[in-house]
Formats: sequence, C-alpha cells, structure tokens
Amino acid sequence: MKHLLLAIFLFFATASFAQTDKKLTAQLQTAVQGFKGQVGIYVQNLKTGKTVAINQDTLFPTASMIKVSILSGLMDKLEKGELKYNQKLAYRDSLLYAGEDILGSFKDKDTIQLSKVAMLMITMSDNTASLWLQKLVTGTHINNWLDSNGFKSMRVNSRTPGREAFRKVYGWGVTTPYEMCRLFTMIRNGQVVSPAASERMSRTLNRIYWDNTALSQVPPYVQCLSKQGAVDDSRSETVLVHAPHGDYVFSVITKNNKDQSWTPNNEADVLIRKVSALLWHYYEPKDKWQPAPGIDKYMLNE
Repeated sequence: MKHLLLAIFLFFATASFAQTDKKLTAQLQTAVQGFKGQVGIYVQNLKTGKTVAINQDTLFPTASMIKVSILSGLMDKLEKGELKYNQKLAYRDSLLYAGEDILGSFKDKDTIQLSKVAMLMITMSDNTASLWLQKLVTGTHINNWLDSNGFKSMRVNSRTPGREAFRKVYGWGVTTPYEMCRLFTMIRNGQVVSPAASERMSRTLNRIYWDNTALSQVPPYVQCLSKQGAVDDSRSETVLVHAPHGDYVFSVITKNNKDQSWTPNNEADVLIRKVSALLWHYYEPKDKWQPAPGIDKYMLNE
C-alpha cells in the first residue's frame, strides 16, 4: 500500500509541476513531419521534470512492449510467494508460438527455470516465453495490477476475458506513450511491486538484444532500460536513459504505418532512431559520440 501511495503522490506531483520543453517540442514536431502513419511521443527529463507530449494519451498497439506489463504482473506474483523466481517449469509443445523463438525450439517436457523464461521474454522478446508467463500470471491479474497502480489505458488484450474487442483493434496489448514512460519511471524509482522487484526488472531491461533502433543512437557505455514492439503496421520503443547529466525517458509509438517493410530503413524505425539521436544530443550537447563508421553491418539483428 505504501508503494502505491508513493506512486500516486509522485504522479500528481509530476503532473502539477511538469513544464513543457518548448524548444525540444518544436524539434520533435519537425522530426515527425511527413511521417506516413500516426505517431505518439512522450519525453520527460527526470532531472528537471520538463516534458514533450505529442499524442501522448492516444491509444496505440503495444506489440511486444506489453511484455513489461507481463513482467510487472509476474513480479507481483513472485513477491506474494505464489511463484518462485528459480522454480523449474516444464515446457509443453502446446505452448509453442510459431516463429523463430529460442524457447520454441525446446522439446516437449524439457525443463527451464522461470527466471530464464523471464529473461528470454524481455531480452530476446521471445513470444513463446511471453505467452507462457502470461498463462502463469493471467492477463486478468496483470490488468488488475495495472488498474490498482493507476494505469488507465495500458492493458493486456490477448487471451484475457473481456478484452476481445480491444484485441481486434490493438492486438496483444494497448497503451499510450505517457503510460509507457510512467511504467519505466516507476521501475527506475523502485515503485513497481517493491524496490527489490524493480531492481530485478531493471537488470533484465538493460540486457536487450534488439538494439538496432533507439538504442543504436545512445553510446554503448550508457546504461538504458528499454523494450521494443513491432508488428507490420506499428513500430515502437520505450527507453529510459541513465545519461551523465540526468536520466530521461521517452516512448515513440506508431500505428497505421504505410511502410510495413521489415528492412533496416523502415520509415518508423528510421524515425525512432532520429528521435533517439536528437534526444541524446539535446540532453548531452557536449558529447561528441556518434555511431562508428561501418556499424550498420553489425546491427542487422534478426
């Protein structure tokens, strides 16, 4: 209860004192001009409190970003003793989500620790791992946790009773750019479930394999918490950067994208890189780091 009260206090305190960064807002509005789709962006400098909000409360598909919510629900179950972090789970072929996921290559009745399934869900964005954990925790429990912690929009839709209509429109999950940033900020502040649970989540969220979009525009020696989401007509990424001169968090989410290609120069992916680079150099203007020449051939993560 005390963590919920603290989260509510910080939410209203932030809402009351947050100021729009007009200069950065203008730069980001220019960056998104001409994008063939709909874009939502929320940015907050966690040191100054200044924000940028572009369609920040618009509903967007989460795609794989919903896995941070699944992780939150999982940590709640672990904190309550209903599951154990290192308990052994038995894989069954019925869990398979067709694709190229690591866990999907397991044989029926193979065992694996819950902690490794959670790592695969976040680090590799393994869909089989994610649906397995969602089945253990349940979408209803995850959504109840989100509701009890003040999230009005972010919800799991897939395989969750009562969310069928939302699933038809938004797919696996739904959120807003603002609420994605709020969840990441709560993790950073030790407010998701408990300080210990938040710390474990932070360690997992800074080990992302898919680092070829927003993360590619932040120096590799700077720690970031991040999660990406991608389906044909929606690409997204939320990142919390532990920058030298102050942490900042941002979420870029797109939908109804005309460019539905799966190539490095996909329009939405290019936009996410552009926004990430703009923010890094805006908040760290004296830093001269740029992606190394020739790095592109090493960023073809598949």
